[in-house]
Amino acid sequence: MPALYEAKQKTKLSLARPNQKNIVLVDAVRTPFLLSGTSYAKLMPHDLARNALLGLVQKTGVPKEIVEYIAFGTVIQEVKTSNIAREAALGAGFSDKTPAHTVTMACISSNQAMTTCIGYMHSGVYDVCVAGGVEFMSDVPIRHSRKMRGVMLKANKAKTFGQRLSLLAQLDMKSLIPELPAVAEFSTGETMGHSADRLAASFNISRQDQDAFALRSHQLAHDAAEKGLLSDIVPYQVPGQDKPITRDNGIRVSTSEQLAKLKPAFIKPHGTVTAANASYLTDGASACLLMTEEKARQLGLKPKAYLRDFIYVSQDPKDQLLLGPAYATPRVLDKAGLKMSDIDVWEVHEAFAGQILSNLSAMDSDWFCKTYMGRPGKVGAPDIDKFNLWGGSLSIGHPFGATGVRLAIHAANRLIHEDGKYACIAACAAGGQGVGMIIERHPDGKL
Repeated sequence: MPALYEAKQKTKLSLARPNQKNIVLVDAVRTPFLLSGTSYAKLMPHDLARNALLGLVQKTGVPKEIVEYIAFGTVIQEVKTSNIAREAALGAGFSDKTPAHTVTMACISSNQAMTTCIGYMHSGVYDVCVAGGVEFMSDVPIRHSRKMRGVMLKANKAKTFGQRLSLLAQLDMKSLIPELPAVAEFSTGETMGHSADRLAASFNISRQDQDAFALRSHQLAHDAAEKGLLSDIVPYQVPGQDKPITRDNGIRVSTSEQLAKLKPAFIKPHGTVTAANASYLTDGASACLLMTEEKARQLGLKPKAYLRDFIYVSQDPKDQLLLGPAYATPRVLDKAGLKMSDIDVWEVHEAFAGQILSNLSAMDSDWFCKTYMGRPGKVGAPDIDKFNLWGGSLSIGHPFGATGVRLAIHAANRLIHEDGKYACIAACAAGGQGVGMIIERHPDGKL
């Protein structure tokens, strides 16, 4: 055991609680995260989810038969595989006696899948679960207009050709226009990009600072990939392609000058959010193996981390849509009995560079913390030297339903690589929601 970690074990007490089971993260994998419309374009989402499950089994060596429950997160569902967790599990060869369900909670869907499994294990229902997530933005459901759908349903019940023709005659050109899905809030009608632009303006986050943070994310992700640190990736051999895909393809190391040339993507011409300082539409899947520590010992496994505390938060979906990390972080730290300085590794979802910098500013503001969070003073910003050091969603990519597991395994692997003890995971989500999670390095953990 490294000397620094051994010293930290003595100075930082474990978060283990009496009479509560220890739940461990054994390991996790993900497909390479790819820009939508690229090499995964002809697949279906359950193909990616199945590959993640197969990769997890291969990496951990755990027999499929011992997995008792599977939960997957996703956001934009393929209607043919509405319970994609079940379809992916069957496709990957898991027992048809293993239940599986799909959950959606926007960008924190796979966090919800993980914590659902944690709840099952704490309550004694199961000892071994798999949680994951998938998103496939290369092919999303496009609907007919409501009027068109109504006519088609009635036409399906019509008994004569004349009745069908009469129904079709009710349609006008407008009703024939398809409805494209939009990444927008139902309650406000505003896209997340517009919200990010307004949030950045509220906290006086400059375009230059946003571009600089985006550059940092891409550079760190590039360096981590080159050093072989993104070991959660399992190759994907796409049918019909010569070579397996082994790397994320959205990581781009650019320059400040190149980024400065890009035009605003949402609020034109004066907005500060661009294609370069926002996360991009991504295809990908992830999966992790969770179990009670007692079961892991029985199986001779060496987990990477303990899953300790978590909390979900929600706030105003209009003006505070993307401030989930600012609200969730102090609450989960309080729940765990930790301080900001106790955290060795931060893994926070990067929806937009402006969103990240606004959250950091909010936590470091006396006024914000007193006015909106009801706290006696500012929480303080995380140490940037411990923050997303292998890149983040801006660079690696953000398949909505899969990012939570990616955050968890990067946090666990970084704790081992950087000889730390505690990690904090945080993310925002549509609907003005967010999550905070605390994980603790397991003494047996290895990369």
